[in-house]
Amino acid sequence: MANATDPSAQSVHGVNPQSLIEKIMRNRVYASIFWKEQCFGLTAETLVDKAVELSAFGGTFGGNQQPTPFLCLLLKMLQLQPEIDVVRQFVQNEDYKYVTALGAVYLRLVGKPTEIYSMLEPLYSDYRKLRKRNVIGTSYIYNTISAIGKRTKLRVGYSANDVARVSGWEITHMDEMVDALLTEEYYIDLALPRLADRELLEKMEGLPPRKSVLEDELDASSDSSDSDDDEEEEEEKAA
Repeated sequence: MANATDPSAQSVHGVNPQSLIEKIMRNRVYASIFWKEQCFGLTAETLVDKAVELSAFGGTFGGNQQPTPFLCLLLKMLQLQPEIDVVRQFVQNEDYKYVTALGAVYLRLVGKPTEIYSMLEPLYSDYRKLRKRNVIGTSYIYNTISAIGKRTKLRVGYSANDVARVSGWEITHMDEMVDALLTEEYYIDLALPRLADRELLEKMEGLPPRKSVLEDELDASSDSSDSDDDEEEEEEKAA
């Protein structure tokens, strides 16, 4: 029963919520020490405490593709199916970036398209740095080292992130993670459900057009300029 979905949970995209993670991956999670020792007996409330302790995100790692604690907690969320308000609190958390990341990935798997766009797009202006755990296989290492070698021959320096990728770690940022969730079909070993085109949702579902960070800055600059002009006019009248 420890691996069973909560009886009150509803199906998502026509399937058991846990089935949104592929079976072979689920079985690896169920067999992992972290799942057995850290996830047993967790509730929607106590799961937050575990999420706060996360120091990286990702799917699996190592040649034998062991599940990360992040993936284990993601599966536990699918098992528990917390209320959307709880998920929103995860996504909007400003104190713990991996809580935000966990909520964002969970929402991408189970959310309605309008919820996904409206709750994740604000994170395009979130530039918090994230540590990403990658799968490391022989071909991945060979290709990465080859790429580094080519750069060296071309006298183009390679970054510390290149070396980190070989060791299984990568530095990314929240906005990059969100962009991948909204544009990619497969991310951190997860097959992401098909996401309806944004323009279609604007026409059919009334989703407000996305406002970029640049537009917000321009609006703020325009408001500030208008305010300055008004002050100058008042000073001229007073004179």
